[in-house]
Amino acid sequence: MPDKVVITGMGTINPIGLTVAETWRNAINGVSGVGPITLFDAEEYLVKHACEVKDFDPEKYMDAREARRRDRFQQFASAASQEAIQQAGLEVSEEESGRVGVIVSSAIGGLQAIADNMRVLMDKGPKRISPFVIPMLMSNGAAGLIAIDNGFRGPCFSVASACASGADGVGIAWSLIRAGIIDVAIAGASEAAVTEVGLAAFDRLRALSRRDGDDRDTPQPFDLNRDGLVMGEGAAILVLERESRAVDRGAGILAEMAGYGGTADAFHITAPSEDGIGGSKAIQAALEAAEANPEDIGYISAHGTATKLNDLSETRAIKKAFGDLAYEIPISSTKSMTGHMMGTTGALEAIFCVQAIRENILPPTINYETPDPECDLDFIPNAARGKDITTTVSNAFGFGGHNAVLVVKEYS
Repeated sequence: MPDKVVITGMGTINPIGLTVAETWRNAINGVSGVGPITLFDAEEYLVKHACEVKDFDPEKYMDAREARRRDRFQQFASAASQEAIQQAGLEVSEEESGRVGVIVSSAIGGLQAIADNMRVLMDKGPKRISPFVIPMLMSNGAAGLIAIDNGFRGPCFSVASACASGADGVGIAWSLIRAGIIDVAIAGASEAAVTEVGLAAFDRLRALSRRDGDDRDTPQPFDLNRDGLVMGEGAAILVLERESRAVDRGAGILAEMAGYGGTADAFHITAPSEDGIGGSKAIQAALEAAEANPEDIGYISAHGTATKLNDLSETRAIKKAFGDLAYEIPISSTKSMTGHMMGTTGALEAIFCVQAIRENILPPTINYETPDPECDLDFIPNAARGKDITTTVSNAFGFGGHNAVLVVKEYS
């Protein structure tokens, strides 16, 4: 029987915190990361709010020259990985380096780098674009840079499965360790898509909340009056490790990454399957991989984007997977606070599952005011809830019909 896969380190940069501790404190206190857009002039946009990372200084994590050569999503990933690696106390010899993988995903990559250099191309011609534009825009750039920065020489790549990218990346890392291909993985995702073209494109899909007034009353996952997601940005990184290696080196084990399930809806390029069948199959596959029963689950971290279609489909998926038990399991969407960080949220929400298990408190779904009769489960409205739990499910569903589900357990 293969070793368990355990989590020994976590790091994040996101709209409600620049560390795991700060992020968790704000999440359980229901702090919203939504605010007016400051990264560009949004005067002509119908959407004027986003969940931006605040007070981030890349030069705290790398020198100024290197920061200029990295897109914002790569800067976030480097910063989050440093926190995770430091918490894990991970030291790797030259001999061991080929057994450490880096699977850090991005659904979109360096969107700002593309936009900036297109302007230069149009205004000044092809000879003036940056020689660093290719490494800055590559979606695998964050993974590559983390490997370079730390001398990790195992499998290194990015998974691109839209908003499931981070969860899929963690799941693939789990699979590689379970298969004996590597012993350690730096896994997660990073995104920085709050850009002019990113905001305009998502708004043209009518996926974004255009709420007027107080920015902090949106998004509203699972609420009857939800009107769309709020774009976010940031990175979330976990250090996954073969249990015996972590024990041998005396590492602090935070939790067990117990299972992963992935499916495709095979239905529509942007809309989820209305019956939730793809999501339910992914949940069931993750439970089976984790050797967990439906009645073991004490908390579900929902994908919960606050779009009409997603929230309804996810509610149906949970009901299909858990039957009548679905009504007894507390569920929340932390995207109500962090916004939708595209591929990153699946990894960040896995971190929230670890924290919920360790501290026996469940983060809320804020802005929840009017129950939707069709989304009639326990969505932990507006205030955190204390509960002793040992096993959690984290859902991540993406455009293209991608469904990725992780099971995180208390380590014993």
